Formats: sequence, structure tokens, C-alpha cells
Amino acid sequence: MKLGPSQRGPELGPLGDKIIFENEHIRVWSIKLAPGDRQAWHQHHLPYLIVPMTKGKNIMYFEDGRERETLEMPGEVLWREAGIPHELLNISDWEYRNVLIEFKTAKAGGGH
Repeated sequence: MKLGPSQRGPELGPLGDKIIFENEHIRVWSIKLAPGDRQAWHQHHLPYLIVPMTKGKNIMYFEDGRERETLEMPGEVLWREAGIPHELLNISDWEYRNVLIEFKTAKAGGGH
């Protein structure tokens, strides 16, 4: 497994493997990474939750050069704000899976 960020191309990738649900309020992605696999460079334009389905040991590489190792456990929920482009590398020896829930911008004057 090659550590460090991969070369970023001109196009950013999707946020996950596939959209498993979407309505006017949320978009839900499934994400699966085999050991040593990378989630392509991508950017979140909406705030989101990550719900780990498996234990996760990953490194996030950010466009500005920052790196952040993550350790996630099933049953946790992680809140993240929209941000700069990044990629994710699975540094474990097991498959990592999560569900990512994007929160679409609420319309002004909306009720409960």
C-alpha cells in the first residue's frame, strides 16, 4: 500500500459508491473500501454525517496538504461540515464500509 496522497486530476469523484436514498431533505450514499483502496478525490458541498458500518482505520489527505488519521467504530456517528477536496485511504487489513448522509440546505420559511 502506497501511503501519501494520490495525484489529483482535474475532475473530482463522487462522494460514495452509490446513492441509496434521496429526497428533498437528504441524500444517502454507501461507501465501501477494500484494504489499501482509496476513495477518489472528492468535495463535500453540504454538511453530512458518517455512520460507520464496520471499524474504520483510514487516512484523509486534504488538498491543502493536511493529513488526518481516523479510527471509526460501528455505532458512532460523525458530523462533518462541507470542506475542501480530499481523498480517503483505507490503511486497515479489512474492508471498510460506511453510510454517508448529506443534509440539503433547508428552504427559508420551512416548518417542522
